[in-house]
Amino acid sequence: MNFSGFVVQLLNGLAGASSLFLVGAGLSLIFGVTRIVNFAHGSFFMVGTYLAYTLVERIGGWGDGAGFWIALPLSALGVGVLGALVEVLLLRRIYKAPELFQLLATFALVLVIKDAALWLWGPEELLGPRAPGLRGAVDILGRRFPSYDLFLIVVGPAVLGLLWLLLTKTRWGTLVRAATQDREMVGALGVNQAWLFTAVFALGALLAGLGGALQLPREPATLEMDLNTIGSAFVVVVVGGMGSIPGAFVAALLIAELKAVCIWLGVVDILGVSISFSKLTLVVEFLVMAVVLVWRPWGLLGRPQGASRNAGPAEAPLRRPGTGAVVAGAVLFLLLAALPAATADAPYATVLGIDLLIAALFAASLHFIMGPGGMHSFGHAAYFGLGAYGAALLVRAAGWPMEAALVAAPLVAAAGALVFGWFAVRLSGVYLAMLTLAFAQIAWAVAYQWDAFTGGSNGLTGVWPAGWLSERGAYYLLTLALVAGGVWLLRRMLFAPFGYAMRAGRDSPLRADAIGIDVKRVQWAAFVVAGAVAGLAGALFAFSKGSISPEAMSVGRSVDGLVMVLLGGLQTLAGPLVGAVTFTWLHDSVARGTDYWRAVLGGIILLLVLLFPQGIAGAVRQVFDGRRERRLERDERAAAVAAAHAAPAAPGAASGAALMGTGTRA
Repeated sequence: MNFSGFVVQLLNGLAGASSLFLVGAGLSLIFGVTRIVNFAHGSFFMVGTYLAYTLVERIGGWGDGAGFWIALPLSALGVGVLGALVEVLLLRRIYKAPELFQLLATFALVLVIKDAALWLWGPEELLGPRAPGLRGAVDILGRRFPSYDLFLIVVGPAVLGLLWLLLTKTRWGTLVRAATQDREMVGALGVNQAWLFTAVFALGALLAGLGGALQLPREPATLEMDLNTIGSAFVVVVVGGMGSIPGAFVAALLIAELKAVCIWLGVVDILGVSISFSKLTLVVEFLVMAVVLVWRPWGLLGRPQGASRNAGPAEAPLRRPGTGAVVAGAVLFLLLAALPAATADAPYATVLGIDLLIAALFAASLHFIMGPGGMHSFGHAAYFGLGAYGAALLVRAAGWPMEAALVAAPLVAAAGALVFGWFAVRLSGVYLAMLTLAFAQIAWAVAYQWDAFTGGSNGLTGVWPAGWLSERGAYYLLTLALVAGGVWLLRRMLFAPFGYAMRAGRDSPLRADAIGIDVKRVQWAAFVVAGAVAGLAGALFAFSKGSISPEAMSVGRSVDGLVMVLLGGLQTLAGPLVGAVTFTWLHDSVARGTDYWRAVLGGIILLLVLLFPQGIAGAVRQVFDGRRERRLERDERAAAVAAAHAAPAAPGAASGAALMGTGTRA
């Protein structure tokens, strides 16, 4: 460590901050106006890099290198047009849907765009050429620093200045700022909201595409750029403040410089303990986000968001299952129990059945806090992973029997939920969701880097069930019993006083508090229960696969859980089970049938979102509720007609009518 190295790392951080700011500014702009948490924003960044690669190959040699500098803004314009098409053809149709279903639609776009890039450009990394005129390096305090990175340092503030002029000195910018504060009022004043939203979405996509195009000389274009970018973009938007462009710039600068300092510090001995700060680069932005959300939930330069007037449709009260539903559940359980015997010639069916059951339990635990609890979590995989690692470590490191580890694993996950939930329940809405994401990424980073304890990126192997469960059918039956018990426990709690208190806190916190319900304590307890059940699912997963890796608590696992819950229906108890089975079965079937399974799966999810905005189970419930209401109306009309015919005429009614008639004629 020396001063010159410190200065160079700070300059590297400034260069990285520019690209990060472009992506974050676009995402912040889109969220501020449309209120859409655009999960596909990282895909626009990736497409910008790929488009830049193609255009540079085609026109990069024009004008003695001038074609390169023309190709970059053209790539950004192309991504802006793509963003406008996405908004017009898809998002415009679902603006009235609940915000989480909009998130599901943008996640489906991620799958479609990724496979489109795979089809167009292939799976290999594509490394672009160096920027003409900026191929060399300059001497800074005796060290060589790339000239192109100096150019990037200037780009960030320049784009910030142009955005400031656009948003403060033009009528369009005034409308955008007004829509950020109160978009319904802007519509009431006669502004065409549809085209305003399209323009904003296109500009946000253009900024992301520009950020991707500018990265071409620094890093190759890969299919992993979308998910790698969207996490950092979310952090920038949340830390800076939702909808705040200057806040996004400050947050990008803060995060990039902290990463640069961590790289400069390297490995440091503190009180005889070696600490690798360079490894903190995987998690430092999420640490910053967690601190900011706990201290100032609306971000460094943001302001508290007002509640939207376009809330989702009111949820019908939960109904206890009737006799028919109980009988149907018992029959389904017996049919599932007979699966191993019925598919003895197809052993893969039992393996798939175990995966479906585990997915159903994981989705049910997430739905417990999202639906009745009203707490949206983007990091539920943390408790799934804690349960899986807890079981694996108790078996391998502590020598516990599998049965004891399976009992203790949910307690490990519950302990994690106890700590994380204490902070999370103090927030609400998107801020709560982002804090859960931050905690999940911190847990993932610990598992990924602690080689001596968790096995690092390789994970832990040799985690097998006990001897009496070595046969796959026996383990399936155990999984079925535990999953059925876990789902029954969650439903039983929903119809207990605890469940009613939880729903009261979701629907009206002030009224719930007025009648003596400690809303935060109830939500905290719900968080712990959901974490414990997710931990049980994780432990079952670890023993079914014989190993566990950090992927079990990655962002992808959390997103899968969200998709399962939303696909089935957030407002129904059967929704998470239906969604988990549907998503897992589709994922397995489509992945084995085509190389472009992501696009097919994403297209199916988009179709389901457009056709069933309340989820599959929600749509089925609406059909049955509609039939029940029509049947009740027919019965009421028939009863009224029968009563009218059966009622005897009152004495004097005829003479009274005659007198009234005579009086009228008179």
